[in-house]
Amino acid sequence: MSKKEVVHGIHAVNSIIKNNPERLIELFVLQGRGDKALDSILKLARNAGVRAQECQRKTLDQKVNDENHQGVVAVVTPAKHYNEGDLPALFEKAGQQACFLILDNVTDPHNLGACLRTADAAGITAVIVPKDKSAKITSTVSKVASGAAETMPFVVVTNLARTLREIQALGVWVIGTAGEATETLYQADFKGPVAIVMGAEGSGMRRLTREHCDQLISIPLAGSVSSLNVSVAAGVCLFEVVRQRAG
Repeated sequence: MSKKEVVHGIHAVNSIIKNNPERLIELFVLQGRGDKALDSILKLARNAGVRAQECQRKTLDQKVNDENHQGVVAVVTPAKHYNEGDLPALFEKAGQQACFLILDNVTDPHNLGACLRTADAAGITAVIVPKDKSAKITSTVSKVASGAAETMPFVVVTNLARTLREIQALGVWVIGTAGEATETLYQADFKGPVAIVMGAEGSGMRRLTREHCDQLISIPLAGSVSSLNVSVAAGVCLFEVVRQRAG
């Protein structure tokens, strides 16, 4: 495992320095840039004992393989890594309000980043992904997540089917999303501890994952499209959880 990671983008870098300043090793900013967002990051970095280094745009581009860095790049220590052994403690902390988002076979980093951002906004307990055939936290994911990758527990499990059985044993009701399901999102009860399983757009959940779900639901679509992007579908489902629990 690498002892250093590169994070870029205003929101992602700001979130790390604000929430976990001890992770910051180096900070690079675009030479000549000056605005309120950057000033806030520079102040936080100084408080953390790190002085920013001004660089030419070409230098910053090279550090992030020409991705859009918004003039800010940070070198940090890796975030805390969660695995299946952490799930009982996460569940106990959340109690009856526990809600897990499980992503099965979602390999696109932009989709993962968007799902993390949505999960954070909805107050979800944790995002769970399988070790294989799944996107992991990268600088691209962190930037798309706009800081949520640094605050949302991200749990990587070795065997997803076994993990589903383990959280079911804790009292979590596992609800999978499938386009052909006869029950809809709005017929499901999300008021107790739940896990919502989302598959990749197109292929959906894997067979074994589907078989371990307690219930399958679909999102009713009124137009001509047959499915939603996984991050959009996750947002629809998670905020239905928020709506039901608020009512």
